[in-house]
Amino acid sequence: MQRGRSILTFAVVTAFCVVVLTPSDDAFAEEAPVPEKLQAELLAKIAAYDRSFTARARDRAHVVIIDRPDDADSVRSATHLEAALHELPDVGGLPHDEAVVPWPGAAGLADLVRARHAAIVYFAPGFAADLGGIRGALDGVDVLSVAAIPDYVPQGVVLGFDVISGKPKLLVNLTQARKQHVAFMAEILKMAKVYE
Repeated sequence: MQRGRSILTFAVVTAFCVVVLTPSDDAFAEEAPVPEKLQAELLAKIAAYDRSFTARARDRAHVVIIDRPDDADSVRSATHLEAALHELPDVGGLPHDEAVVPWPGAAGLADLVRARHAAIVYFAPGFAADLGGIRGALDGVDVLSVAAIPDYVPQGVVLGFDVISGKPKLLVNLTQARKQHVAFMAEILKMAKVYE
């Protein structure tokens, strides 16, 4: 585990050091501060630090990427994340597949996650108004939820990524993690900004 911890630390620090932040053309658009390629690399490593991940995923990690087809930023982000994950050899140490799926609405979210046997559900930008519904729909569902937008984490998505004062930061909603049967090891929680 020491080697894995060193790899994760190196990946987080190195990757965040090369992030170039650019201002958004649209002040009202939700823009992820961490590029999708980097999010994919971090997610692939961090998933292994969820004690429930292997049992949830079994022999293959299915990643469902939710977008809003009527939102160009959402579609772009989802497509980039899918392509970035596709290039990785494993997610959480397991073979994987990923699929972009249009938002089914809060009422259909849990059914979608269960039907696809998703180990991870990722929310592209465009869901700020739906976070209450997302949180409620995934309460009790065994899945790691991940946000493109850092502000989604304190509002009920389990994991996100941010740059705070120019430094890398993982974000974890510990209350929601427990509700979704996600059990991160202490190594991750020590590196993260934790919301209770």
